[in-house]
Amino acid sequence: MTGYKIISIDSLLSALGEDGVEAILSGYSCPINDDIEDFLRHKAIPFARQGLAKSHLVFAGYQGEVVLAGYFALANKTLFIPDKAKLGKNIRRRLAKFATYVSETKMTIISAPLIAQLGKNYQNGYDRLITGDELLKMACDMIQGTQLAVGGKVAYLECEDKPSLIRFYESNGFRRFDERQAADQTLLVQMIRYF
Repeated sequence: MTGYKIISIDSLLSALGEDGVEAILSGYSCPINDDIEDFLRHKAIPFARQGLAKSHLVFAGYQGEVVLAGYFALANKTLFIPDKAKLGKNIRRRLAKFATYVSETKMTIISAPLIAQLGKNYQNGYDRLITGDELLKMACDMIQGTQLAVGGKVAYLECEDKPSLIRFYESNGFRRFDERQAADQTLLVQMIRYF
């Protein structure tokens, strides 16, 4: 994964101001998922300022220019894992070391990084400059780097219940453990990765 530069929205805001960052974000397009595009264009800056999620832009060289190839957003969330979740004994045993089990609710509770967004930029074919595997690895590497400083061993994400998405995340070490319905009634598959 050489040739990429990861820059946080916060760093760009400090260097370029909000107008400068919005100009960069306006060149992002993701026709395969409107939510990913909408988040980066309209929510990434407010979420960064409020500390809700931090977006990281991935730039690549293309025809003598530096262009936005993709991005990922990370957040710290509390994860609730019900007893009925499809996790093996080995992972449950590992999680028990730094999670809290609440017997009244039959839930394991753990604070963990959430990969909140992940998307390539389809504007001008820039999506061909980076693979989904590379983008996800960058997000996981950043999480692991943070966990070296503060502790932790897992990351999680939620994705739409699409076989291609689930296969993609499973091929990158994530494991499906539960599902939930979003406010708009979309079924979201919850996945976890133990590092």
